[in-house]
Amino acid sequence: MIRQLQNAGPTVKIILGALLVLICASMAITLIPGGIGSSLGIGAPPAGVLATIGDQQVTVPEVQREAKAMIRQQFPRGGPQASMLLPYFSSQAAEQLINEKALVAEARRLGLRANDDELRDELQHGQLGSMLFPDGKFVGQEEYENFVQRNDLTVPQFEALEKNFILIRKLRALVASSAFVGDSEVRDEFNRSNTKVKFEYAVITQADILKGLHPTDEELKAYYERNKAAYNNSIPEKRQIKYVVVDSSKIAAATAVSAQDLQTYYDQHRDEYRVPEQVKVSHILIKTPLPAPGAKEDAKAVADARTKAEGLLKELKAGGDFAKLAEKYSDDPGSAKSGGELGWIGRGRTVPEFEKAAFSLAKGQTSDLVKSSYGFHIIRLEDKHDAHLKTLAEVKSEIEEKVKQQKTARATEVAANALLSQARTDGFDKAAAAKGQTAVTTEFFSRTDNLPGLTANPQFMDAVFNEADKAPPDVVQVPQGYVVFQLLGVKPPATPTFEEIRSRVESEFKNERASFLLQQKTQELSDRAKAAHDLKKAAKDLGATVKTSDLVLPDGQVPDIGSMSNASSIFSLQPGEISGPITAGGNGVVAQLLERQAPTDQEFSEKKDGIRQSLLEAKRNDLFGLFVTNLRKDMEKSNRLKVNQDEMKNLTRRAGQEGS
Repeated sequence: MIRQLQNAGPTVKIILGALLVLICASMAITLIPGGIGSSLGIGAPPAGVLATIGDQQVTVPEVQREAKAMIRQQFPRGGPQASMLLPYFSSQAAEQLINEKALVAEARRLGLRANDDELRDELQHGQLGSMLFPDGKFVGQEEYENFVQRNDLTVPQFEALEKNFILIRKLRALVASSAFVGDSEVRDEFNRSNTKVKFEYAVITQADILKGLHPTDEELKAYYERNKAAYNNSIPEKRQIKYVVVDSSKIAAATAVSAQDLQTYYDQHRDEYRVPEQVKVSHILIKTPLPAPGAKEDAKAVADARTKAEGLLKELKAGGDFAKLAEKYSDDPGSAKSGGELGWIGRGRTVPEFEKAAFSLAKGQTSDLVKSSYGFHIIRLEDKHDAHLKTLAEVKSEIEEKVKQQKTARATEVAANALLSQARTDGFDKAAAAKGQTAVTTEFFSRTDNLPGLTANPQFMDAVFNEADKAPPDVVQVPQGYVVFQLLGVKPPATPTFEEIRSRVESEFKNERASFLLQQKTQELSDRAKAAHDLKKAAKDLGATVKTSDLVLPDGQVPDIGSMSNASSIFSLQPGEISGPITAGGNGVVAQLLERQAPTDQEFSEKKDGIRQSLLEAKRNDLFGLFVTNLRKDMEKSNRLKVNQDEMKNLTRRAGQEGS
């Protein structure tokens, strides 16, 4: 297996983090006694270190990177919601990293290990396999390197991360191995989830109750006064500005790139266009087993592998088809499916024995047997590129785009700063006119409003709403370029009068009253139906509509009720029995069971294995969750786990400041 497969970054980190969440499904923060602040300051970790677990550390930068990676995954487009949630994600990231290292420490204490062979297997067949080996074929050296460059972990960091995941998986398997599900549990769960019921149900809607509500002004004013605290400062702060957009797209249209610009950029960045020596190779691998730590190599297994490899080499020399033999016999599943193709590789990307042989071959030549730590390779050189410098002509279009972007960015910044400088000396309108621009004067607006010519931009709104009253003109960068603006006025948050929000008060009053009346009327419907043992008569007396359901499962849907999870009590009724009041969204429901249909033994036979597995997995999660809870408690009690409360507070504070 080639060595370059042992690298990755935040993308990988997110994937492994998600896997840890799946593995530790019951590891909720609320389960951990005292949470992250349970350690005292005595002997706390040093500044910059959030926690120590044995000889391992969780550092503040590590937590910050993880939190930002989580946010990028949840909110790929960013936005204010993502910024506001940074403190929450920082806390989550800290918990995840502490839990991970605590579990790894315990796994090692128990003698669990993850070796290189397991690591290689995980890379090819684990969660990252689809990235590095789509359809079983290696993505190739160039694409792989691009993947690595998009991430910020080093090779040792990634290898450690992958091995930690393997260790935690082993630990979970060990802890959860005692989970057991009996036949009676399987049958009970099967009956619960597969029993169907049919019922009549009377429906009272909140919408109908709302139609009959006509509150007086006195009632509404009294409601307003009772809930006045909820309306305090509910009219947000508003601001008025004058602004000009310095649009980079307009400047780009007038920006030209000369031949001299291209030559200068090329001369300054020649190293970027140097292509190292590369070979395009295919191989057939006959694996030899890795010896256990401290053990000797299995001589018989190595001899058998050599004999097999020599037989294939002999067949190739007799005219055998390399691709077909690789597909049939190679022990490298990633390349075997593609006839042994590994794609282009450079120096330093494979084990030394493989590299030496590959780079010494002539195009079209096949090597003799090459022994490495993985086994015996037969290598064929498909093509070769000598080290060279790409010419300017080869990279002209690429450079032209970069140079134009750079010149446009510089010109846009210069134009914005020139406008800002003149606006501060000569006045905003005069400066705008001198630059051929028209200043836009807004009405008073809130943070969530959109302004003409500007896409929604939290950074711009932050700049405007953080600007001091009567401050001179200012500038802020936006996706379109820059905005030069001047604050004209501020309206602070305000509490609306009753007259200003009468419609809102009326709506909230009616909804609250309707909800109360719905509960009251549904209870009355249930009481009357049970007393007379007649749902239809009680429904008629109270003006409720009666309907009949189809046979429905616990996860089914019924009109006016929605998901049967809203009315699970119906499944506990006996035929003819009437339910208590049921709240289903904006409706009140009372039901009478007509029929219960039990599942068949044939259905049980078909589903029991899946149900058993589901219950077993739930029990394993419960066991592991309890294990983690106790592990954290024990580690904190014995001072093997120490948390720096000051750094935790600082981390959350910094996160909040970054998000503001």
